[in-house]
Parts: sequence; structure tokens; C-alpha cells
Amino acid sequence: MDPITLTTDRLRLRNFVPEDADAVYAICQDPDIRRWTVVPDPYTRQDAEFFLNRLVPDGWREDTDYSFAVEPLAGGPLLAAVSLTSRGMGVWEVGYWLVKEHRGSGYMTETVRALAHWAFTALGCTRLLWRAEVGNVGSRAVAERVGFVMEGAQRAGLTNKGTLRDSWVGALLPSDFGLPSPLPYLPTPERPAETV
Repeated sequence: MDPITLTTDRLRLRNFVPEDADAVYAICQDPDIRRWTVVPDPYTRQDAEFFLNRLVPDGWREDTDYSFAVEPLAGGPLLAAVSLTSRGMGVWEVGYWLVKEHRGSGYMTETVRALAHWAFTALGCTRLLWRAEVGNVGSRAVAERVGFVMEGAQRAGLTNKGTLRDSWVGALLPSDFGLPSPLPYLPTPERPAETV
């Protein structure tokens, strides 16, 4: 797929370009981003260039990972990054980071909501997955505001910097946005607890 641009009331989600290297490098010096996301630590200028010149274009070309740079619609600096990664069979996973100065502004909720809508309407997504290491309360708050249903915690549910870590997991379905699913969904009927 060729990169596309999405817009919200306040934001533009556009393709990353090589000229974003300085901004990405500077933003990823934030210890919280390095701690809670899978970006390398320490984060070098070469890491930023590899992300922009290799990972982003390869993901779009191979239809495996769609990464977006997030900036104010009215113009301004890079605020965030968000991506959708294919997990196969109609399942996609969302990941994101936001510049520290703009946390609490609702920007990431707005961004993830727009990306989820696009995944359901343009990609045939049947289930949008969100995972974060247990303790990443900021990421979880965004997911819950978007409408992700928390499904629990997974032991050793993700790998970050060569270490398995427990993760929270949540999911969003097209029906959570009032949209049809590409496949029928038959939820488990509610049954009274069985007695032993």
C-alpha cells in the first residue's frame, strides 16, 4: 500500500519522511518512551534514520506495518508516532508514543480512535489489539478512553529490549465503533456458573 494521510479535528497523521530524523531522535531521548516502548535504549541518530529510511517504508511496501507521524493540523512540530502492525488473519496491533509536553491533551486518544476507524473501514480489520507492559498506566488510559475492552494480563506477553515482560492486553472490535465486521462474530453466550 502507498502511504496515506488521515486527519482528525486537530491532527494530521502523515507518512514519516527522512527529514523527521532530528525530531524523532530528540523525542526518543525521553526516558519514558525508551522505558515503555520497544525503541532502542540508548536511542541514537542511526536508530532514527533506520526507522525512517528502512522500517517505515518497508512496512508500507510489505503491508505489514503502517506507521504515521502525528502533527497539528494547523501546522507545527511532530507530536507523536502511531502504527498498526499486522498480526495475521485480520488482526492488527496498535502501538504509539507521544511527546511528553502534550500528554494529557487528548491527542493520543484522538489519534488512536482515527487509526482504529481506518483499520476497520479500509483494512478489513476484525480485531484491533492493544498491549502494553503491566505498569504503563498512560498507555492503558488511552486505550480505555478509545474503547478497548481490557481482557487481562499475559505472563511474558511481550518482549522489550531482550526481556520478556508481563503485559496488559485489550481489544477493539468493529462493532465497538458501530461498524460491521468483515466476518460474522458469534460471542460466547452468557451462562450461569456451573456447580461442581
